[in-house]
Amino acid sequence: MEKLARSYVKKVASRHGLPISIISDQDIRFTTNFGKSLQKSLGTRLDMSTAYHPPTDGQSERTIQTLEDLLRACVVDFGNSWETHLPLLEFSYNNSHHTSIKAAPFEALYGRKCQSPLCWAEVGDSQLTDSKLIHETTEKIV
Repeated sequence: MEKLARSYVKKVASRHGLPISIISDQDIRFTTNFGKSLQKSLGTRLDMSTAYHPPTDGQSERTIQTLEDLLRACVVDFGNSWETHLPLLEFSYNNSHHTSIKAAPFEALYGRKCQSPLCWAEVGDSQLTDSKLIHETTEKIV
């Protein structure tokens, strides 16, 4: 688990800064070594929500469900090559409007919209719409 904490520092904290606290739903991964290693190495506070407390857990549970749905669709659309499309999946998620924060995560984090050469389909909020567009975009980038 200390390896996971180091990976978090290297890949997340170095790019986005350190959180003041992380809210967990009593998940054992956070209540044991990982949480303690993270707290120790970063000085981050780990706050536990009440088990099955929808106001606290609802947003994170919704985010997890959305990410699971996106990953499932990626596997269905791209088969064995799904992993190569993860950066575009992440890009799409981070640049799609989220009603809970009234902006895209990228925009909320950096205070501006992401500039990109990618073609966006105009359907209300900008978002990638199908696997053909993702394939075409991947080919242009790679």
